[in-house]
Amino acid sequence: MTTTLAHVNARDGIAPDTSPTPANYVETSRGDSAERILAKAALVRPTARQATWQLEQLTAFIHFGVNTFLDKEWGDGTEDPICFDSTEDVDADAWVRELRDAGCRTAILTLKHHDGFMLWPSRYGDHTVAASPWRGGAGDVAAEFVAAARRHGMKVGFYVSPADSHAELLGVYGNGSARSPRTIPTLVPGDDRAGRELPAFTYDATDYGAFFLNTLYEVLTQYGEVSEVWFDGAMGNTEATEVFDYDAYHDLVARLQPGANIAVGGRDIRWIGNEDGIARRDEWSVIAVTDRGPGLITPVEQDGPFSEDLGSDAQLVAAVRSGRANRLHWWPAEADMRLTPGWFAHDDDVPKSGGQLLRHYEETVGRNAVMLLNVPPTRTGRFAPESVEALRDFAAERRRAFTADHASGLAFGDASPYVLDLGAERAISRIGVSEDILAAGMAIRSFTVETEIGDAWHHVATSGVVGSLRIIRLDEPVTARRWRITVTDARGPHVISAVHLWEQLAQDPGAR
Repeated sequence: MTTTLAHVNARDGIAPDTSPTPANYVETSRGDSAERILAKAALVRPTARQATWQLEQLTAFIHFGVNTFLDKEWGDGTEDPICFDSTEDVDADAWVRELRDAGCRTAILTLKHHDGFMLWPSRYGDHTVAASPWRGGAGDVAAEFVAAARRHGMKVGFYVSPADSHAELLGVYGNGSARSPRTIPTLVPGDDRAGRELPAFTYDATDYGAFFLNTLYEVLTQYGEVSEVWFDGAMGNTEATEVFDYDAYHDLVARLQPGANIAVGGRDIRWIGNEDGIARRDEWSVIAVTDRGPGLITPVEQDGPFSEDLGSDAQLVAAVRSGRANRLHWWPAEADMRLTPGWFAHDDDVPKSGGQLLRHYEETVGRNAVMLLNVPPTRTGRFAPESVEALRDFAAERRRAFTADHASGLAFGDASPYVLDLGAERAISRIGVSEDILAAGMAIRSFTVETEIGDAWHHVATSGVVGSLRIIRLDEPVTARRWRITVTDARGPHVISAVHLWEQLAQDPGAR
């Protein structure tokens, strides 16, 4: 079967400008009034894939490769594969088990970083695990990782860097070649797939684009279901300039793994703008974008990806009215961060404590983002004992903070204000509020929390936007029986799907 490039986002739906309806993309016009722009923003919805991803809350990164064995962060492609040989044994089962027990639902393995070394035995080059002494050259880290994920009920994600310093050394990356029709997969001499009925596609691509598409085809067809594909936006440790064929990359993912979200270099998941595990205080999922067709879309920002006001009313209106944005898109944020100082493991690593990780959780998951936590295996092929201890402490901290939800199961109506009667006075340390993003999008700008003392309501806290989840951590516990949540400002109709009133437990109740 051979197909040609189609617009990858046709699967997500686009609302026409003439009569806006709820959709993943809503088109805008420079002549739209501010009121119309914000009304359109209230109509933007996640896809089912995006909504499911946001509800997972916590995702894991695993950076492992030649950098691990050479004490590097960014390789330059000259690394000899002979260095890749764990001192004990690569234990992917232990990786996945620890991450699952820490609360992660998806784990993303870095199959290829900017140096170009591939953790699977690719048919398209010798800079792979097949050229290493590990497992006698017959190993496949991707296969072992996926098998472990399946055993432990974890979703699989793959990070494949578009930047590739080794391909540059070979004269393939950034060689100035023109885009021309390429058939993917391109069979090589002695290809074990010869004679099989394979899905085949024709794309316009550069020399490197064809190489990247062929390797991407391998990882998307050989390891079963993939839930997230991560394209780093960095250009790598390289002097060359390669214009990446993102239109083809995205289309291939959509065709081979239609259930996968494409992160960072894709339209499904947006980079938070830092690597510190901190979301904006008001992290909107509705973003004004410049969309010129298949390939990358560009967020319209004032100060780059670090803009604090990204998605705010004023920023959306300015982006559309200036003519720089032509669509509003549901583009939720993923906040990546490191457990240790680097992405790859180093001998002097000191991991963050469980308490520090809890604060990052509150500043990412509690601000309508997904927390992406990197945990790097060491040269032993395993997580450092200190990293394992930190992960377990992080899970225990979250259990103490979020197990005793006294609002669980209580009815609170379908219009503000929302009143909850706990039946008895409870000491509450954290409040959580969620919107029904799939059904009603993200509209709440602000809300207040009050408690009833005597015959009067007393202010406890005020917060900004909600989205998938907003967590308020109180400076001191507040003891009360009746609580009231009042939406004070919204872009349009909104639906609160959950309210949480958490008591801080003195002891870890233990994993269920």
